[in-house]
This record gives sequence, structure tokens and C-alpha cells, in this order.
Amino acid sequence: MAIINATDQTFAKETAEGLVLADFWAPWCGPCKMIAPVLEEVDSEMSDKVQIVKLDVDENQETAGKFGVMSIPTLLLFKDGQVVDQVIGFQPKEALVDLINKHA
Repeated sequence: MAIINATDQTFAKETAEGLVLADFWAPWCGPCKMIAPVLEEVDSEMSDKVQIVKLDVDENQETAGKFGVMSIPTLLLFKDGQVVDQVIGFQPKEALVDLINKHA
């Protein structure tokens, strides 16, 4: 599966079913740029377990506010529409794989 770019209008639908890792980010954020290739790797290796969704917080402030996102990157792990885990800041690939496998 490819990484999905969600909006305020599509976010609920994109995170409603299965395991979804949502990346709250912004184009000007250095650590967000660092984690992007890590998420691409995770997507290519674990697409059978998890869908990755990215949400630009500058363009989609309503959803970021709803989930209390104050720092970016914030990664929320959803299972069937409910937040089951959260990490803030850059994470190495191994940490993200462990986070996903904990809930898969």
C-alpha cells in the first residue's frame, strides 16, 4: 500500500479500519523530513500489517487540534478508529516496527 495524504475531511475515514499509523507533520519541520524516508521503509516492509497516513498540520488544523497534537512529528497508532499508542519526535525504524508489532 502507498502512504496516504489525508485531510481534515478524509482523516476519520482513513483511520477507521485496521491498524493505521498517522504522521502529523509540516513541510518546515526538520525532524518530520528526517522521519519521512523511515516511514517509506516501514510502508514497503509492513504494508500487510499497517497503513500509513500523513496529515499536514498547517493545512489540517482541525484534526491536529482534535487529537491534541502540540509537537511534530507526532505519530498516533490507530486500531479500528481508536488511538492505541502515540510517539512524539523522530523515531528510528526499529522503534516504529516494534510499536506496530505490539498492536498488530
